[in-house]
Amino acid sequence: MAEASEVTIESQVNLPLSKAVEISFNSVKIRFGRSLITVSGIVLAIAFLMSIWVNTEIIDGLKAANDSKLDLILQQKGIDTDPDSASAMQERSKNNWLVVLSLLVCLVGITNAMLMSVTERFREIGTMKCMGALDGFIIKLFLLESSFMGTAGTILGVFVGLLLSVGLSSLSYGSAMFNYIPWGSVVESGVYSTVIGASLSVFGGIIPAYRAAKMEPVDAMRLEV
Repeated sequence: MAEASEVTIESQVNLPLSKAVEISFNSVKIRFGRSLITVSGIVLAIAFLMSIWVNTEIIDGLKAANDSKLDLILQQKGIDTDPDSASAMQERSKNNWLVVLSLLVCLVGITNAMLMSVTERFREIGTMKCMGALDGFIIKLFLLESSFMGTAGTILGVFVGLLLSVGLSSLSYGSAMFNYIPWGSVVESGVYSTVIGASLSVFGGIIPAYRAAKMEPVDAMRLEV
């Protein structure tokens, strides 16, 4: 009889992943306004990253074309056609720093949004823990929530960055530049941007998730939010 009780309690405590996904998705919908702000920050950061990479790939493709007309256009735009020159290396270094800073701002934004979400849901977390939810389930909830926002923002950011880069480049260099775009490298940049955005969303949710998981149920239920 004792064994049967233990099995019943265990099955109640270990809630399925589908339930965690449902709760996390509903939380994003309920806090849609704040989620939209967080997603917007991710979109801007990933779009900036993608646009820098795609623009670099396009310029490298135009340089490799060895077309005198294209070289003249690049020089008129202030772009050094020698990839190993000091000015070209300095430009790449500056772009890398700008990308890193934008991603750091994005990471801080995700973490801050998730911490605010934890603060708003003290009673909800306390109720779930009183009902037997394990720490792992609470962590799973918040990581899934941040992952949903991160995935949406990342995918949108990749397309926004790609369209902006290609559109502005076509205006600057003409339609002929489409013949020299290294699409394979562009797709690779999109994949890297997606991985970075998804990783940021998970990392940004780790600290808030552990804070929520380590909360004492009694303390959470006593808090007036």
